Formats: sequence, C-alpha cells, structure tokens
Amino acid sequence: MKHNIFKWTLAMSTLVLTFSCSKKSDAKESQNMTTGDSAKTTAIKPTGTAPEWGKTMKPEMLAVIEKLGSYGDKPIETLTAQEARKNHTPTDAVMDLVKENNITVPAPKVDTTGTNIDVTGGKIHLRMYTPKTGNGPFPVIVYYHGGGFVIADLDVYNASAQGLAEQTGAIVVSVAYRQAPEHKFPTAHNDAFAAYEWVVKNAAGFKGDPKKIAVAGESAGGNLAANVSIMARDKKIMLPLHQILVYPIAQSDMNTESYVKYANAKPLNKAMMAWFTKNYVNSMDEAKDPRISLVNANLKGLLPPTTIITAEIDPLNQDGKMLAEKLSAAGVTVDSKDYTGVTHEFFGMAIIVPEAKQAQAYAVEKLKAAFK
Repeated sequence: MKHNIFKWTLAMSTLVLTFSCSKKSDAKESQNMTTGDSAKTTAIKPTGTAPEWGKTMKPEMLAVIEKLGSYGDKPIETLTAQEARKNHTPTDAVMDLVKENNITVPAPKVDTTGTNIDVTGGKIHLRMYTPKTGNGPFPVIVYYHGGGFVIADLDVYNASAQGLAEQTGAIVVSVAYRQAPEHKFPTAHNDAFAAYEWVVKNAAGFKGDPKKIAVAGESAGGNLAANVSIMARDKKIMLPLHQILVYPIAQSDMNTESYVKYANAKPLNKAMMAWFTKNYVNSMDEAKDPRISLVNANLKGLLPPTTIITAEIDPLNQDGKMLAEKLSAAGVTVDSKDYTGVTHEFFGMAIIVPEAKQAQAYAVEKLKAAFK
C-alpha cells in the first residue's frame, strides 16, 4: 500500500522522518523508526468503541484502525492494483498518531543502504539495515514484506525491518520482490529465493556472516519466507538457521473459522484476500499450489526451526495456526504465539501498540538464540 504524497516529516524538534523511495544501487537510504521505546504509548486512546467484528480490540490498536478509516479511502477490493497502491496504509495511520501525540521517535541505530540485484527477467532492489556499532561480521535476516503479492513496499514495512535489525544486532536485507498483476505467480516466489541465494553468496561482502542467515516475513512475505526455506532444502543450498513467519498466508480456503469470523475486519478482510489472489495467480486453481497453500507442501526433511506469530482479529489467524500444526507434524521445531486484541499488520506498530512491541521481542529472542 503506497502512500498518497503524505506528511513525510515529523516536527524538527523531535526527528525528521523520511520514507525513502530510492531504488539507486548502493545509495544511502533514509528511514523512519517506529520500534516503540516511547513512554507515551499508553497515551494513545481511541475516540469510539470497538466495531462488531473486533470487540476484543485493544485501545491502541483501535486508535490505529480509527485513524486509517478517517482517510476515507475506497475499499481496496474495488480498485485496480495501481489505484490500491495509492491508498493510505496502516503505517500512515501510525505515523499520524505519532505526530499528533508528540511521541518522541528514537534515533536510528542502523544505517541503510540499497543495492539492485539481477533476477530472471529483470532486477529487484534490496534495502540493507546495518548496525551503526560494531564491525561485524553480523548475522543476517532476509526479510519479506507483506501486501498480498500486489501492494505495499519497503517503506510501508520499514518499521518491522528496522526494528528487527536494531533489536537483534543483525543486518536485515529487505527484499523488494516484483508484484502482481504486472508480475504474476510465481514471480514473487522466485524473486524471494533469488534474493536469499544472493545473500548466501554475498553476505561477507556487506559485513554479514554467511553462516548465520535467517528469514522472516509478514503476511504474503511470511509465505515467501517459508517458501525460501523449502526451496533451499530442495535445491540443496544452505538452509536458513530460523524462520519467523508473521500471520503468513498458508492456504487457499477462505471459509476457515477466522475467515468467517473476521470477514469484515480491517485492515485486512476476506474480500481483499480474494482480490489479492485474483491479482497474483494466473488461474484460481493455482491458489492451491503448495507454494501458496503451504499446508499442502512437503514440509518434511530439515526445514529450519520456525516461529509463527498470529493476530487474533485477522482472517489469516487460522492460516498461521494450521501451518504450525502441519510443520510440527512433519517434525519441524515450531514455537508460536497468538496475540489477542490486535489485527493483521500489528507487528510493525511497536511505537504505539504494546502487543507489537511484545511480538517483536519474541521474534528477536528466537532469532538471537538461532544466531548463537
């Protein structure tokens, strides 16, 4: 979900926040930071009551949803992909609340640079978040953003990538895989693996430790991260040491308990998931492909230990839980947590939503243990 041209800066008295749209190779990339060390988190209050579809929603989460609704954007499922990318995003809502509540944004603890890499049929951009302190070699996390394989970008998911880098002391490589409908299935999946393979081969060249690489992703990105591990196993290259899958897309049945219960949820609903699927796949039968429906994939044989994070108020809640069960049944070590009172996209909202701060800390704990 790309922004309309939006307030790119906070007051100069705190910190200038800039979302980078640069795709220049090796260029310095500006950033914002929303990892959530602010003591004013509890000051965020909603103006109304929780909606029918989210009666258990926590106040801070509700404030974000209210702000997102205040922009008056048309429903994504009624738009073209190009139009949908201009809608406001949950990140916009968080940043507006940060500004309106005078929340101090911590100074970045990472430097960001960018590089382009060759993939089949084109190039993709990687953004690297490198710790400001220390000389390396640093562990590496290859991160895949969400957006249903259709919308969103590195900027929208900057807070998640930067938060993981700062809290783990690792380099995070955030991957701008190509999106549908311009690039149909399996382009995003192939780009995701190409980026991982490039990192394995080139980690030492950007202060990374080639023996300590993990993958992580949110939503569609969680699906991509899991696929990268499966492809690494099948292609017999180095496996990630760990995978963090945050509310991953893991199956194609849109009549699960959570799809029914949260069909009208925000910022993700059932209609949007159908729209994402239609835009990405070449035919609806492809939605059952094991690369999309991970629960139908071969999950046996040396897949990395896995951490799965789910949100209660989310059509994809059951996806994550089903995948956890399938992985565990296949002999994979799985840890999982379901965070109550929050919606899809909560993970990157740590500056406002306490549960997001907790979820990031949980992911960081697992990653640090894997990197020892």
